[in-house]
Amino acid sequence: MPIMNERLVNEVDDSLRWFIKWLDTHGETSYDFHTFYASPVGGKAKSLYYTSPILGVFAVAPMVLCEAFFPSARGLFWKKQRFPIADAHYAMGFALLFRITQKSEYYQKALHFLDVLEQTRCPGYQYFCWGYPYDWQTKEGRIEEGTPLITSTPYAYEAFKEVYGIDKEQKWLDIMHSIANHAQADIKDYETSPNASACSYTPHNSGGVINASAYRAFLLTSASIDFGADEYRQTAERNLNFVLESQQPNGSWYYTNDDKGAFVDHFHTCFVLKSLAKIEQLTGNSHCYSAIQRGMGYYLTHLFDERGLPKPFSVSPRLTVYKRELYNYAECINLLSILKNRFPEFNNTLSVVLQDLLSRWQKPDGSFRSRQLLLGWDNVPMHRWAQSQLFRSLCYFLSTSQSLP
Repeated sequence: MPIMNERLVNEVDDSLRWFIKWLDTHGETSYDFHTFYASPVGGKAKSLYYTSPILGVFAVAPMVLCEAFFPSARGLFWKKQRFPIADAHYAMGFALLFRITQKSEYYQKALHFLDVLEQTRCPGYQYFCWGYPYDWQTKEGRIEEGTPLITSTPYAYEAFKEVYGIDKEQKWLDIMHSIANHAQADIKDYETSPNASACSYTPHNSGGVINASAYRAFLLTSASIDFGADEYRQTAERNLNFVLESQQPNGSWYYTNDDKGAFVDHFHTCFVLKSLAKIEQLTGNSHCYSAIQRGMGYYLTHLFDERGLPKPFSVSPRLTVYKRELYNYAECINLLSILKNRFPEFNNTLSVVLQDLLSRWQKPDGSFRSRQLLLGWDNVPMHRWAQSQLFRSLCYFLSTSQSLP
């Protein structure tokens, strides 16, 4: 596989070494984007904002102000925690580094994060699944700590699969099968057309979030091939059709198709597109290819600014208190790395984003800034938002930019 840009590849390699030293020193718990609202008081304030917006503005104002001007105040609202979605990304990243370098230390780190994932699965469920370690207040109500999320669990499937590809350990394959059974049996379907169904976000709520169906479609497509299970494929196809039918005429996807989610943002768009891209890689589905072409046309035109850098929203649901977001960089690098060998025109955009990331976002300690605020930076490193996602994306970029042994 040809090297995209040797200097840039070397800079990414140096950046990853620097980051790993930080991770070893900092530890595997952190604050989070939702830390301001994870406590009982924060959750009630957010709930009030959703149910009574005028009163709710006053309730969440202190947290919004801290988020915008005093991000280090997160520690006043909630505690540092471990995040399964971050552990899955770290496992994938280290597995990719092992494949590139054959250094056993990276394989051992990947095994460590898989061991952690085994310990942090959602309690009370027959099959392996993962969610958030705090109560999460949404517009639809509260999602309790330990509730499985179809937007988190697929990453664990990929993590176990990545390591299984290295060592062929039956244990990992058994866990992958359990994860697939969870996605098939515990997550609900809601018919949206004769050929399509939206899936639920958790085992307990209704469907409609478009990226959730994209995640499940990819997980079950992959599992249908891994285990020769036709029932997985059939469910995946209905979820995939929902995603395809939800694409707007201009190529975009809203968060949901109702008024509550009528916004278009950067990383959720990436979630949908990368799921389609991975399904298309696995199956050669021509409908995915067509949707990706139209989606990428919108993405590159509307979700980058005049400097060619990721911007948070093209259709915003609210006033934002920041200019740029690390999560957008992480998902942008991941998506463009997946597609760059099939669409060479994306290489220039990828180079611009990587160069800005490496020159402005990595801090002296090796971690990355979380947000560029209206004034200054949010320098609080958060594993889920999005140190781990960026780490995995940079590892994946490296793996696609040079030959693997």
